[in-house]
Amino acid sequence: METTQRTEQQTSAERRRRELLEAADRVVLRDGPGASMNAIAAEAGITKPILYRHFGDKGGLYAALAKRHTDALLASLRAALDAPAERRERVESTLDTYLAAIEARPQVYRFLMHPSESVSESAAPGEQGFYVGKHSAPLLRRMGEELAEVIEERVDLGPGSQQLARVWGHGIVGMMHAAGDWWLGERPCSRSELVRSLADLLWGRLAAAGDKTGGPGF
Repeated sequence: METTQRTEQQTSAERRRRELLEAADRVVLRDGPGASMNAIAAEAGITKPILYRHFGDKGGLYAALAKRHTDALLASLRAALDAPAERRERVESTLDTYLAAIEARPQVYRFLMHPSESVSESAAPGEQGFYVGKHSAPLLRRMGEELAEVIEERVDLGPGSQQLARVWGHGIVGMMHAAGDWWLGERPCSRSELVRSLADLLWGRLAAAGDKTGGPGF
């Protein structure tokens, strides 16, 4: 009986947490980096202390939102890398997947990555947005490590392959982030043109490296 009750309570708490994250997402889509705990609590129809009880503080809620969106993005990137296509096509598809994600939800991207915009100009006194500067770098590092794992398991890089895969993984993520951030702000070219240009930059060594024996191929 007690076990069943605990399970039901846990399920209810997880459902409530998911509902609060969905409310937070709606506020972020509306307010971007200026999203505040007050606005999110109002959207969810609860008081701010209840929101704090679920997530601890602003940083806890930010981390939960960041994980939610990063998990989804990484799943999409993995799907692009696993697609049955030639390597060049998969490289372009992976780059396009990232750029399409930040283009589709620019407010979410800015919320996750732009600490300089983290205070809403329209916020009431004492009601500030999230400070995300200390959190955005770990997101990029996580993506770099994930990509490094994919490269190391699929591409034959010879001696020192693990270290080189990490260099490539973090380097590619850094390139995607910097180029995507610039492109999203200025729109100097089409997304497809940016994808081709970035793929050209990456292609030299990627084209020359063979697939790792026994690996799923890259």
